[in-house]
Amino acid sequence: MARPTSNSSPQLSVGIAVIVRAGVAEARSTPGKIVEDYGTSQQAVGEELGRNWAPIRRWAVALDDGRLVFVDDDDLEIAPV
Repeated sequence: MARPTSNSSPQLSVGIAVIVRAGVAEARSTPGKIVEDYGTSQQAVGEELGRNWAPIRRWAVALDDGRLVFVDDDDLEIAPV
């Protein structure tokens, strides 16, 4: 479920339509759109959270059903056009 690596393929970024395949989406494929990228926050904090619960997730995704979820790269695939 990782993003495509080809230069001609779209990359995960804000505004891209995606399919979420994660527990937050009730273990089914749920379409949505990436609305925020917290990658720089992940890098800035690193392992210095001081806790092992509620880690920072890379992407905020607005699902088509109205929910907002936070996921990492492995939980997403780019939606077919």
